[in-house]
Amino acid sequence: MKRSCMSGLLALLAAPAFAADPEGVRVDKDKKAVVVDAKIAPRKLEKYDQIYPIEVVACWPDPKGKKAHETIITIDARPSDVHKALESVGLKPGKPALGENTEAAGPEVKVSLEIPDGGGTKKLSIHRFLIDPKTKQPFPKDVKFRFTGSAMTKPDPTKDAEVYGADLSGTLIAIYPVTADTVCQTSLTMKEEKYLKLETNPDLIPKEGTPVKLIIEAVK
Repeated sequence: MKRSCMSGLLALLAAPAFAADPEGVRVDKDKKAVVVDAKIAPRKLEKYDQIYPIEVVACWPDPKGKKAHETIITIDARPSDVHKALESVGLKPGKPALGENTEAAGPEVKVSLEIPDGGGTKKLSIHRFLIDPKTKQPFPKDVKFRFTGSAMTKPDPTKDAEVYGADLSGTLIAIYPVTADTVCQTSLTMKEEKYLKLETNPDLIPKEGTPVKLIIEAVK
């Protein structure tokens, strides 16, 4: 990471810790978990003529979210707030990957969804909500999620000012290294992206718009 990028990231994250959890984000320090309010995303947006494979787990809804057409859930929280919340439970970010021959680095985290279940709720690994639509095989359990933190980005290329990139893209968790403007990524590379096309599991995913909880936990 360039010196200017590192300086910008340190400046962003050196801000005073929030006195209360930011809107849409809750920290459970006993469980070393961060809980984010979310909704089940639409699988097709009206502005597109097709349904795109899933490439991210969570992002802002359309039109703010750059990956809103290929996500499982949408969130309203700022990705940088989730970053700071993960740091508050003792995690240190690694480095996001982007493009060919790169792999995400950072502490492993467990990603789950808490969904309605009758009169209550149930918590399931995010892996359960993804399948290969051709083979019907589930998302491999050995794929790990990592807290990478986001790259810093210049909103205006003519100026030196940088911001937390995920706060521009709205992407919170990416499955493939198609973007470095995210907070978490999996251990997958672009090699897997070429043949592993993903869809939501119709047997488990709640209907579009259903409120759910995204849970990101430190792996002990």
